[in-house]
Amino acid sequence: MSERLRVLVVSHGHPSLSLGGAEIASHNLHKGLKTLPGVESIYLARTGHPVPRHGASALMSLRLAVDEVLFHADDYDPFFLSNGDTEAIRRDLLRFAGDLKPHVVHFHHMIGMGLEALYALRAALPQSAIVVTFHEYLSICHNHGQMVKRPSGQLCNAASPISCHGCFPEIPVSRFLKREQFVRGMLDLADAFVSPSMFLATRYVEWGIDAEKLSVIENGIVAGGSAPVRDLPAGTTRRNRFAYFGQMTPFKGIDVLIDAVSRVPEEIWGEDSCLMIFGGNLERQPSEFQERVKKLIDEAGRRVRFYGAYQNAEMPRLIRSVDWVVTPSTWWENSPVVIQEALHHRRPIICSDIGGMAEKVSDGKDGLHFRAGSAQDLADRLVEVLNEPQAWDRLHASMRPPTSHIDCASEHAALYRRLLEDKRGKATAGHSGPVAQAG
Repeated sequence: MSERLRVLVVSHGHPSLSLGGAEIASHNLHKGLKTLPGVESIYLARTGHPVPRHGASALMSLRLAVDEVLFHADDYDPFFLSNGDTEAIRRDLLRFAGDLKPHVVHFHHMIGMGLEALYALRAALPQSAIVVTFHEYLSICHNHGQMVKRPSGQLCNAASPISCHGCFPEIPVSRFLKREQFVRGMLDLADAFVSPSMFLATRYVEWGIDAEKLSVIENGIVAGGSAPVRDLPAGTTRRNRFAYFGQMTPFKGIDVLIDAVSRVPEEIWGEDSCLMIFGGNLERQPSEFQERVKKLIDEAGRRVRFYGAYQNAEMPRLIRSVDWVVTPSTWWENSPVVIQEALHHRRPIICSDIGGMAEKVSDGKDGLHFRAGSAQDLADRLVEVLNEPQAWDRLHASMRPPTSHIDCASEHAALYRRLLEDKRGKATAGHSGPVAQAG
């Protein structure tokens, strides 16, 4: 009988400690893989400050599930995506991987862990398949992986050492060239890449990633029961509760949304419409952005209500009181979790018409598009749906379901097995000895 397929899923954070889309997606994949027959999954998540390291080893548990482990790493260079603590990688990570002997190592981010972790595991596990999922453009773009120009906020269509120097004039062109060569050289060690959106995949191919090594597999969500439709007050048919879920950062377009709400005429907005904001971290943003948002909030007045940050597990309860989900990001995005959640709970989506958002939300079927960054065009969409109560019913009926974590895991398992079969074939052809087998 063939051996169980052992997968090591590596994330830059654990969702219980760092609630981002990539953390949720990687953890959902881990949970999905565990449901599949003949598959074993172990989840390794990087952690760091303010979580203290325990003793000499970088490996920690923090009372997580038995198949979930933390790796403490703080010596990280964000420019080169590099981990300076190569001793901990050699001593702790390689020992852990050596004991586990995974058939597949699947990186969902290099933040904190560093590209050195990929390099070390490639050398230590030559017979295993190494996969890297791209969640944004961090390998290409030093501006938080957003591909947005500084300081204008203009969308960037292609990166190069010269154009990147234009965003960061204090960093020489030669240093950007060195970054590109280092990152691309390290990534070349992987056997395959995954992108949750075709848009992001295309950008990486244009940058130089081998298209033959890149698969598009949508992230999956753990879908529980769908939240019931909001009960409307007697005598009204208007679906007029708009909600924003996410961090209040410049890239997420929260300022565009609040501005748009203020532009809707009073006779159309009425007394009972509202924008519900579920999000936080405004205090951590640049002071200029904070001041702009606060000014817009003052102008919007009672039209905007704040409910603070939330945990992903709270979404089914919070979305009960919501009619529309608005995703106004001003960067390309990839596959936002909030879009998947809105699809699952059948809340029509109003989103920017760019990147992964436009790809994931079919205009006129799953929701409506507006011109990215345009508060007036977004205001026009709000007016449109407030004036036409039937729009919500029509979209609610035509929305497609999102990908489940089990379907996502099944697609990944098929990819893993193809990679291992290919490695076996090459090893047999080259007479290079036995290769790890997986059923």
